[in-house]
Amino acid sequence: MSRPGKKRSRATLEDKESPEAILAKSEIQEEEKCTRSAAQERSSKPMGSSKGRATKKETCRSTQESKQAFSHWLMKSEPESRFEKGVDVKFGIEDLKAQPNQTACWDGVRNYQARNFMRDMQVGQEAFFYHSNCKEPGIAGIIKIVKEAYPDHTQFDKKDPHYDSSSTKENPKWSMVDVQFVRMTKRFIPLSELKTHHQAHRGSGGPLKDMALFTRQRLSVQPLREELRSLNEQDEREQ
Repeated sequence: MSRPGKKRSRATLEDKESPEAILAKSEIQEEEKCTRSAAQERSSKPMGSSKGRATKKETCRSTQESKQAFSHWLMKSEPESRFEKGVDVKFGIEDLKAQPNQTACWDGVRNYQARNFMRDMQVGQEAFFYHSNCKEPGIAGIIKIVKEAYPDHTQFDKKDPHYDSSSTKENPKWSMVDVQFVRMTKRFIPLSELKTHHQAHRGSGGPLKDMALFTRQRLSVQPLREELRSLNEQDEREQ
């Protein structure tokens, strides 16, 4: 889809390379190494010599398929103006609603783990739109994935704050998805409320005890599993 004029993700402030991101990067490198080794192994053996046992590439694929699959997400973006290299990176849920067909690309993510999560997303999956780096952070609405991961054009744009000189069009490092507005949450769910539940659940073993919003705070794209039901209940709760 065509690029909205001011669309930016929360990448630059929160998607720094945490230990988790470094681990994700090393996993990617290991996967690429495994694939190369499998290709070399096949080319060096006579036909039929690998019969009856899995190749390294097949082992890699099996490992990938065994990883936890997520179907719901939390995605952060900034609803208030902030300029970076002369570009306003503001993009709140109202900005998404104002886009043609209420749809936009989620570009600018520069964290390997967040990028990997986006690559796992499937069309039709939903995410909570989280307002971050603002006066009152919290969950503002619900969006859905309408296009699966494809190369993020901003990595090639020298004028863009998220330009990456080490990435090439032949081997792009960064991906993005397209999202579409679904609805506002029935009420705004502030970070302070989520934090109160998180702290309580740490003691009781509740569903928000391991929520990435608090355990991996710098990630702008986060998976939801046990947390989903609790967040839906909070959305339904009267103010």
